[in-house]
Amino acid sequence: MLAPSPSSEEFRTPSLTVIIPAYNEELRLRSTLERIIAYFAEKSLSPEILVVSDGSTDKTEVIVQEFAEIHSSVHLLTYGENRGKGFAVRYGMIRAKGERVLFMDADLATPIEELEKLSAELDRGTDIAIGSRDVVGSQLEKRQSFIREFGGRTFNKLVQIVAVPGIHDTQCGFKLFTNRAAHAVFSQCRVDHFAFDVEVLYLALRVYGLKVTEVPVRWAHQEGSKVRFVRDAIRMVKTLFKIRTTSYAPLVAIVKSPQP
Repeated sequence: MLAPSPSSEEFRTPSLTVIIPAYNEELRLRSTLERIIAYFAEKSLSPEILVVSDGSTDKTEVIVQEFAEIHSSVHLLTYGENRGKGFAVRYGMIRAKGERVLFMDADLATPIEELEKLSAELDRGTDIAIGSRDVVGSQLEKRQSFIREFGGRTFNKLVQIVAVPGIHDTQCGFKLFTNRAAHAVFSQCRVDHFAFDVEVLYLALRVYGLKVTEVPVRWAHQEGSKVRFVRDAIRMVKTLFKIRTTSYAPLVAIVKSPQP
């Protein structure tokens, strides 16, 4: 007996892929997925949702699997050990099928509704639209501690000098890419930890000349950050200079090479 033919739905390219890196997010991941799914249901959209477990040891993966059994758009990606946020995002990005690819944090510090602002910029022709807390029009509904905010602003100033001048906020976890830009940039990324955003934007702007637009968004600090201020700050500063001395493949070799 012949197996049933796959439905056209299985071959349809999703208009959007949502990448959510997750490391031990059992306390908030359920509510995050419920809110995201409800938002897209209201819009009559069914994006591909990829939750990338970065070696979680709690019930993160169990929760995602429960959602995946009910919602065909939800998928769990995992690779065993903890490799870092940058690795998790990259792992999801290079597997994304959507025409556009959104990376967002599991804590919903930036509400999913802000996607509409970023989408509008891609409609206007930008390659990458990034949420920003430091441009006119942004709304900080709950601020970080003084030391974290001061450290973040200092780091961003250094980033502008060393790597990506003109970008006010590289670290907001809410970024939308065309599929072409996502695959081109993330196929070359090498930073596995929290400074990966800088490498992404450095590649996009300084190496490949892609168009990047900062978009003011709503943002609220969420407790439970995985960033360890002193340890990660030192590592991120070192990474800035490593990025500047790394040799990356030319864009034409990536984008115009035959696709598998």
